[in-house]
Amino acid sequence: MIKSENQTNQLLQQKITDLLSHKDVIPLFAEQIIDVLEMSEDEENSLQEILNQMVRTGKLVQTKKKKYALPEDLGFLTGRLQGNARGFGFFISDKDEDDVFISAENLNGAMHNDRIMIRLLGSKGPSREGEVVRILERANKIVVGTFEKEKSFGFVVPDDKRIYQDIFIPRDEIKDVKNGYKVVVEMVSWPQKRRNPEGRIVEVLGHKDDVGTDILSIIRQYDLPEEFPEEVEQAARSIPQTIAEEEIKRRKDLRHLRIITMDGADAKDLDDAISITRKENGNFLLGVHIADVSHYVKENGIIDKEAYTRGTSVYLVDRVIPMLPKEISNGICSLNPNEDRLAFSVCMEIDKAGKVVSHEILESVIRSSQRMIYEDVTKILEEDDPELTERYSSYIEDLRNMETLAGILREKRMRRGSLDFDLDETNIILDLKGKPIDVKPYERGISNRIIEEFMLVCNETVAEFMSWNEMPFVYRIHEKPAVEKLLEFNEFIHNFGYHLKGIGGEIHPKSLQNLLEKIKGSREESIISTVMLRSLQKARYSNENSGHFGLAAKYYTHFTAPIRRYPDLVIHRIIKDFLNGAMSKGRIKYLEKVLPGLSEHCSQREKLADEVERETDNLKKAEYMLDKIGMEFEGIISGVTYFGIFVALANTVEGLVRMTALDDDYYVYNEKHYCLIGERTRKVYRLGDTIRVKVASVDIPSRNIDFILA
Repeated sequence: MIKSENQTNQLLQQKITDLLSHKDVIPLFAEQIIDVLEMSEDEENSLQEILNQMVRTGKLVQTKKKKYALPEDLGFLTGRLQGNARGFGFFISDKDEDDVFISAENLNGAMHNDRIMIRLLGSKGPSREGEVVRILERANKIVVGTFEKEKSFGFVVPDDKRIYQDIFIPRDEIKDVKNGYKVVVEMVSWPQKRRNPEGRIVEVLGHKDDVGTDILSIIRQYDLPEEFPEEVEQAARSIPQTIAEEEIKRRKDLRHLRIITMDGADAKDLDDAISITRKENGNFLLGVHIADVSHYVKENGIIDKEAYTRGTSVYLVDRVIPMLPKEISNGICSLNPNEDRLAFSVCMEIDKAGKVVSHEILESVIRSSQRMIYEDVTKILEEDDPELTERYSSYIEDLRNMETLAGILREKRMRRGSLDFDLDETNIILDLKGKPIDVKPYERGISNRIIEEFMLVCNETVAEFMSWNEMPFVYRIHEKPAVEKLLEFNEFIHNFGYHLKGIGGEIHPKSLQNLLEKIKGSREESIISTVMLRSLQKARYSNENSGHFGLAAKYYTHFTAPIRRYPDLVIHRIIKDFLNGAMSKGRIKYLEKVLPGLSEHCSQREKLADEVERETDNLKKAEYMLDKIGMEFEGIISGVTYFGIFVALANTVEGLVRMTALDDDYYVYNEKHYCLIGERTRKVYRLGDTIRVKVASVDIPSRNIDFILA
């Protein structure tokens, strides 16, 4: 297979890193690297550019004598800075090492989330300290905060408390901005020792107490695009909302199938539909039909470029920031009932053991016959609701078959060791003014599980098909957890009387699944599941397939949501090219060049979306608890630290009982056993314990909820 320029550069970077990693190698000149690696003429020509790039990104250090070395060989480390409201920070390494404490005087102008290079100070170990020696990349080009006015100047207090310094605003930049207003600041100069950063106000969002300003501030803080550029909107409006007859003739016509969609009641972008029948031999014929977004969003077109930049739709508590304009997502690509739609269908024959015995991936035209709601389907299947059963009488057999097949597929996943976390997701109900009126766990019924299982088997089938055909592709991978993390987790669950088998060697997900089954229904289930999840790696996109540990799957991808996830859209294009014989050598070379960067970009956008969604949830949870001060609740200890204990309530809200509020004794933090122990009374507060607490205070800007013991 042809190597792309990107792969060649990566290969050369790896060669340089391997060379300089050798224990006998000292810092080398560029000419020495050429000699030792016996480089080709092409590699020699691109070497200096690659060395410069590696220095810029912190992979190499160039000494005063123009020699090159690995940062760690000269006592340097590269990574990101995690700021703290008290002025210090922690260095988060690129290489999964222990965090390094950075005091305020050793930050040297670095701000939260900046990419930095540090020098280690003093001894090694868990209490290491460091000093910032280089800022490789600035993260906070804009900052959102609250404006405060003085006589001859102003300053902005950042919403993100990890940016601990106020931003100075010169007199001529204040204009008509008033005290207490949320603003967006563009950085003009970065902080220096004993000097605050300086900025200029580029947007006024509204008073901090105005309806909607809170969420808008978070949107601006994370630099999310609220509106589509006019040229993108114009391109979307020009897309026909009907299907050309010649396109229908070109495709497999599946309009005769009884196809349904199954979504939440408020969903507007219906991008997946399903159909099911039983064969005479007892096998199931499952059809998963996905909106064919790639037919309308052309590669490298103006809509495509905007979708790539966004990477994913972001689902906030009160709104959606979509990846694609509504003309596409809610219009021609939404699989609305009784409307012809272009789809990409995966038709699978699945036997009684859950094995996909045959499959076909094809461009199709479909016509959904019914839009079903999760809650209604669950009531039919779990409660035999008479009214709903009557209303959907012609679909009852299909729904029962879907329930049976979903059970078979789940059983098969469990047999191979797939992890099935039953963590409480939060359902936050807002009134018309955006005020939270209820916070509760999101209920997942049989209907949700049917769709989950069908999407999982579809994604696996597609990934395996493309892997066997050795085509460039985007996989959804979940790497094996680090042994050190699992050893820590094993020590943690020992406090509850559990133990993992196979630690030290190569652990199989089955061991973790067995533990999840043991704790099901216990009071510690949520705590252990959460800590287990934190011990695992995060799933990500990659052009190289290394399997999915959490699903215990050799092959996995994201094929089923092209309206809201950019990788799915790219995957559709790749499969189409392959099926239609358009995978030329040039196309393969191009894909090999762009897919590594595309996968990394999409992983980063997904990570950012998760962070924003969590931030808005925490904001609304804090707002919800604001009028609950003085009220008592029962909760479970969800975290224990040297400064107090975190308590999770049944409604998913979490708060902190500070060490200073435990005034009946002097408590000592036992790190090994995740508990606090009273010196005099020997009273113990440990993870998983049920306790009763009273809401003491709520701080909206920091999203902090403080409890005291009831």
